Amino acid sequence: MTSINREIMFLYAENARSKIKDFALYLKKSPQRLKYTLKRMEKEALVTNPHVIFDYSYFGLILFRVYFKGGYIGEKDKADIIKKLLENGYIVSLYELLGEYDLAIEIEAPNPSRFNKELKKVASLIPTLNKYKVILNLVTHLYPRFYLVPTSNLEMVPISSEIIVGGDRVIGDFSDQEMKLMHYLLENPKTRMTFLAKNSQMNIKTAISLFKDLQKRKIIRGFRYTLDNTALGISKFRLFLRLHNLTADREGKLLEYFKQTKEIVQVNKTIGDWDMEVDIESLDKARIRFLTMQLREEFKELVEDFNLIEFCQIYKKSFLPSYLFKETEVQE
Repeated sequence: MTSINREIMFLYAENARSKIKDFALYLKKSPQRLKYTLKRMEKEALVTNPHVIFDYSYFGLILFRVYFKGGYIGEKDKADIIKKLLENGYIVSLYELLGEYDLAIEIEAPNPSRFNKELKKVASLIPTLNKYKVILNLVTHLYPRFYLVPTSNLEMVPISSEIIVGGDRVIGDFSDQEMKLMHYLLENPKTRMTFLAKNSQMNIKTAISLFKDLQKRKIIRGFRYTLDNTALGISKFRLFLRLHNLTADREGKLLEYFKQTKEIVQVNKTIGDWDMEVDIESLDKARIRFLTMQLREEFKELVEDFNLIEFCQIYKKSFLPSYLFKETEVQE
């Protein structure tokens, strides 16, 4: 396996579309050597699944998360289930868990009725997925993987300390050109602007202008990779929190705590059995247990109950459903 430089890993994972010359400048390394390292990382699948962070709420979509248990027995059954789920145009994320739940999917739909229809399709296609729990996602806070670079010298790197997607947004009105551009980005997040313009059937200046405008309007929030946690020795857990005595002030302090804790990479505010889901990653598994206990102690007046489940593998990560663009194509 390629010798891992954590600063390179951090930069590449958090900035999937950045140019190699920019990485070389930040890291003070030669572009040629850096290009070789990045290619090796991709070849060995240390970084996988490049994706665009779209704010789905501007499309009038609602995100539902479904946790399944007792879903399959054996690797062949698992492979068949994964294949069928990946074919569903409403499923944006799919990952395997270890513990109380075996598998989780995220579905984005325009309303609860549509979600229910898609969930029934999943259940009918795969009868073994007969026990599940549904969670409504309200808003998601995404944080950089700062735990990878504890002594970072990357102060000049343009990385947002927090990205928020979901919530209460005014639904956007998108032109055909914008939809084409976003569709191609969804399918090819790393494609260069010349190819993006060509495949979106527009000139380069128009493509650049639309791209920058979508970023300015916060429709496009960033570009990331997922990491092969097993190969990289990263432990990844999801902490489920049931809260009580929650006020706006206390919630603000809790979110600030999450933001300042470098091992916390994502927080979902939800409705269902839990009020929050907190994703924690660390190069030291014992650190995750410590942080969980610390959180319970620091906010003992808020945390009523909790559960901790380990991630096994991420099969898909996206922020917009493919059906959204297929329907547009049919209308055209």
